[in-house]
Amino acid sequence: MRRHLCLFWGLLLASALGAAVQAETLRIATGELPPYASAARPDQGISLHIVRQAFAKAGVQVEYVFLPWTRALVETRDGKWDATAAWGRNAERDKGFLVSDNVLTEQWQILYRSDRNFTWSSLQDLAGLRIGVVADYTYTPAFWRMAKDGTLRADVAPDDVSNLNKLLAGRVDVVPLDRNVACDLLGAKFTGEQARRVRAHPKLFVPDFTTHLMMSEKLPASAKRMEAFNRGLKALRQSGEYGKILQQQPCAADLAQALQGG
Repeated sequence: MRRHLCLFWGLLLASALGAAVQAETLRIATGELPPYASAARPDQGISLHIVRQAFAKAGVQVEYVFLPWTRALVETRDGKWDATAAWGRNAERDKGFLVSDNVLTEQWQILYRSDRNFTWSSLQDLAGLRIGVVADYTYTPAFWRMAKDGTLRADVAPDDVSNLNKLLAGRVDVVPLDRNVACDLLGAKFTGEQARRVRAHPKLFVPDFTTHLMMSEKLPASAKRMEAFNRGLKALRQSGEYGKILQQQPCAADLAQALQGG
């Protein structure tokens, strides 16, 4: 009898451990947006590293799948992936998702050429300018509303590099872009002479551009997973590790000065 009980408890323990191991790795759909998300970086990007470390605090491992951003969003909403990261808030796009606490606050500015005089204080001041945008980006609800009704002239490109090329060639007048993304792209994809021709206006294009992990409401496990993630994210901040991650993004001195604005 004792042998049977030992065998029973051994099988039960093995089953429980096996289930725990199977439940530990989440598949998260994402896209390319260096330095925040990139398959080419050892840490896979600042935002994705924060997400990974926050989940680690909750005892969960993650695996990233890089896809076109729209596909990552659609397939995650349908429940194919456990989560998607990292997205700005958009009331229409957020439908069907649970949305996490803030992963990272981006610093969006308006880029322009150094040979032009440019200033702005409201979106209305951008009327008449050719504005280089990417269709999938959040920007702000007000921006897209004014672009849709024709108040603003949105010139759509497939990615940020295309928009920067158009800016340098004079095919668009301004490009809204996050400061770290601009620094990364100008340093990696353009010559020093080209990079020096770009400036950023000091006024933030979006005052508080928070980004988030999202999970489909269709998956029964999403609610508990989101609770675990938010707990881990809070612990990451409190430990001081979060601040150290944010300090790991270098920007060459000349680019940093130009992108400070003015």
